Amino acid sequence: MIFTAASSLNMQDLRSRRARVRADPHAPTALGVLASVRETNPAVRWLLCCLFVNQVGAFVQVFLVLFLVHEGIDEGHAGLALGAFGLGSVLGALVGGSLADRLGRRTTLTGAMLCAAAMTIALSMLATPQTYGLLIVAVAAAGMATQASRPAAAAMLADLVPAERLVMTVSMSRLALNCGAALGPLIATVLATVSWDLVFWLDALTAIACALLAWRFLPGGRQLAPATAAGPADDPLGAEPSPAGDGYRALLRDGRFLIYLFAMLVSALIYMQYFAVLPLKLRADGHPALVYGAVLALSAAMVICCELVVTRYVQSWRPAVAAGGGCVLIAIGLAGYGLSGGLWLLFAATLVAVLGQIISGPTMFAHPQRVAPPAWTGRYTGAAHATFGLGTALGPLLGVLMWKALGDGIWVLCGALGALAAVAAFVAVHSPPQAALAPRISSTPITGTVK
Repeated sequence: MIFTAASSLNMQDLRSRRARVRADPHAPTALGVLASVRETNPAVRWLLCCLFVNQVGAFVQVFLVLFLVHEGIDEGHAGLALGAFGLGSVLGALVGGSLADRLGRRTTLTGAMLCAAAMTIALSMLATPQTYGLLIVAVAAAGMATQASRPAAAAMLADLVPAERLVMTVSMSRLALNCGAALGPLIATVLATVSWDLVFWLDALTAIACALLAWRFLPGGRQLAPATAAGPADDPLGAEPSPAGDGYRALLRDGRFLIYLFAMLVSALIYMQYFAVLPLKLRADGHPALVYGAVLALSAAMVICCELVVTRYVQSWRPAVAAGGGCVLIAIGLAGYGLSGGLWLLFAATLVAVLGQIISGPTMFAHPQRVAPPAWTGRYTGAAHATFGLGTALGPLLGVLMWKALGDGIWVLCGALGALAAVAAFVAVHSPPQAALAPRISSTPITGTVK
């Protein structure tokens, strides 16, 4: 079978539509969920399938500590190994973003998944106290390879859909990841009762399956030509980076995007308090573990069942309103955890915070693909994923320290930080002038063939 990106969507027309939407991103072009699915490029559907399959088998980070303790490694060294996985993930997002621009989306996605499979098997074989040094290397490499695929997948979504559909498509990708994340641990728990080796072999097999699906059904090649050089943009907060030769350093000249990265970092830091501090607060208040489980179940159910429906309306909002408004709701919800009002207030605060995530999440994660120069989509996306990953790695440590120092006052701090993230998101995602956007549009069509 021969698939070309142009066979299902005229890419010249896609480029021109993307240019029109960037010039007027608030045009009323939103479609409903089912209509968006029907119009989706077949390659996008295969990409979403890849994301789901890979996430179903993403067991390493979730079960790594339990596995290592089972293999005779003490808890302290097991926790250090988990930290190595997180550090590798942050670096992997940066490397994957760069490779996605230089080597192509499909090549990066396929190679990263194959490397992740190999490193997963390697770490399962090195999980002994005698080979701990090599284990740390394998764990970090596994985290790096696993995360390197994310920027390539996100950049490919931007390549394959018109800009007015990007927020909805990002929401679909988040649904695929969330469904996989909900199903995967259940499968792994069953396998672990038989053998821990089965858990890691299934992780490797799903990564290989993802790589094969990507190579078979996704368009290849370096799909975007370099952006035309146009000098500094009119946007006073950002300047157009040169697409050639200077890696991520040129991205640092895009002031507006740096504000966006700050918003992502702060959002990730406070988001992690759901998992780090909230269970400690509930235990301190005398609630059983069942209550925390109910909060997590409510959050997961809302995201899986409601995000696409909410995005159907949010995708037509001004991006700054969606990003900033969602962050405001998150701040209100987190601050609500510090109030005394019983279980009803706990669940009400959770509803508000999760609604904020649903509103802001797709727009925030679609933002790098909306504003990046065509030859820099992978690197902008990689920087966003790396920054969010850094926040999720630091969040639990900082949160527990603040809980010990402030008690329930941490929720006031989270609310204030959430409000700060909302302001940053509104400023960063606010659509720049048309003159600033013009240099970001490439007239070269996307092409690619998969046999």
